[in-house]
Amino acid sequence: MRIQQPLHAESRVDILAREPRPAQVIGSDPMPETQKQRVRRLAAHCQKYRGSVPKLAVRQLITTLVPLVVVIGAMFATVESAYWATLLLALPAAGLLVRAFIIQHDCGHGSFFASRTANDFVGRCMSVLTFAPYAVWRREHAHHHASSGNLDRRGAGDIDTITVREYLQLSKLRKLRYRLYRHPLFLFGLGVPAYFVILQRLPWLHALPPRDTWRSVVGLNIGLVAFYLPLIYIFGFSNVLWVGLPVLHIASATGGWLFFIQHQFEETTWDKAEGWDFQVAALLGSSYYKMPRVLNWFTGNIGLHHIHHLNSMIPNYRLHDCLAASPELKSINRLTLRDSIKCARLKLWDESQRRLIGFNELPAYA
Repeated sequence: MRIQQPLHAESRVDILAREPRPAQVIGSDPMPETQKQRVRRLAAHCQKYRGSVPKLAVRQLITTLVPLVVVIGAMFATVESAYWATLLLALPAAGLLVRAFIIQHDCGHGSFFASRTANDFVGRCMSVLTFAPYAVWRREHAHHHASSGNLDRRGAGDIDTITVREYLQLSKLRKLRYRLYRHPLFLFGLGVPAYFVILQRLPWLHALPPRDTWRSVVGLNIGLVAFYLPLIYIFGFSNVLWVGLPVLHIASATGGWLFFIQHQFEETTWDKAEGWDFQVAALLGSSYYKMPRVLNWFTGNIGLHHIHHLNSMIPNYRLHDCLAASPELKSINRLTLRDSIKCARLKLWDESQRRLIGFNELPAYA
């Protein structure tokens, strides 16, 4: 599978070098724009869209939380008499929960509001809905941005990815373990939901030392008890469980898939530390996931991930304006819904061909 650029692994230098680009003129000789120069130019374009717009931020909060309360209320109204309706309502509720997580995400970057106090307050409030401890997640996600595409700095906030060489050196048991981990049914059906609902309740299972996670994790756990105990008192434990679990499962699985597809596509980029460049990795290693408008609304435009990584201070409600003003950004790492499904087969980074491959391509290397 190839995304929509006409790239070929055996001759690929980089995604930008193959596209038409303006020339720089020194004296009478035109000088072609280098990869880094073009990335810097696109980064300068994105810089114009950083910064919050309070009116849009407040509007997004209202259009997320009010419908979420209404839909959850309808789920409680049907949970005992028509559970099939409850499950149907879980779909829009999960979509709204993903949207709430994107608000938390932007607060963690300091982009949703101009005020850090407002960002932290709203981010922590959203964490009671998303089950992700705000301060811990903010630090781990910052590490992800600072090291994305760096083969020497893997391990925090990433989908575990190893190289072909590393895989071939594993024991049979560890190969099996990696294969199970990377299987879509495990990763999105069990792994990501369990991570959000269960593992994030424990301060010992994060990329940061427990002493740095304890306060955030335990603080959120106390907040969850304070928030959900009244609901359990009013509606009963079983009703809260049968309403909450489908929403959390669908939302976390969806969020896990979005995070996967943002970086796990064939023509992504990984480099050793000595050849790694922050902005080049941000642009070339992140996808533009082109989705229908309604899905962009529910997912807070996070599909425009190449722009987000190039400048994480652009709030989600300004990403489309940035994209619309740059035809170049519309053509880089573009994935459609159909393209993205094929990415689920990709498991290993092939350093020689500079692309992700599936296990079915391994015999050529064994």
